[in-house]
Amino acid sequence: MHFGIFNLNLKQILQMSKIYFLVLALLTITSLQAQKATDDKLVKEDLVLKETFYDFGKIPQSKPVYHEFVIVNEGKEPLKLNSVTATCGCTTPEWSREPIAPGSRALIKEGFNAAAEGAFEKYVNITYNGDKTKVFTIKGNVWKAPVGSAPSNASIQFLKQINQ
Repeated sequence: MHFGIFNLNLKQILQMSKIYFLVLALLTITSLQAQKATDDKLVKEDLVLKETFYDFGKIPQSKPVYHEFVIVNEGKEPLKLNSVTATCGCTTPEWSREPIAPGSRALIKEGFNAAAEGAFEKYVNITYNGDKTKVFTIKGNVWKAPVGSAPSNASIQFLKQINQ
């Protein structure tokens, strides 16, 4: 029996089908192995930031604000923070120079002191164990604080005189 323009018999078609399904099975297995390898790489993060973003909200100009970022060593070896650097001089990170044992936590205290008013977004880079890196972000909106003290209030002076 012959099928169509290819002039193939039933036996040849069955053999081609087996080859097709074998190739399909090999491709499926290969792609599953590649996915598993990718998943394994994602799980092996040593330094884990409990949060990678913090919004200070509205803050007064020239008044320092602080936030503590928690880091956890989820690896099997101690972590050494080589440096914590920001994208400008208005941020002041503080951290321990001691290695972080596996399973332990540490803090990075991030300070921000704005000279200019308006919205800001700053990136802070953590370099650890030589050349590995992580980044967290801070943002907020700086409002201009009034210059000098508040004006005197005549009503308050009147109330003080009455209550004496």
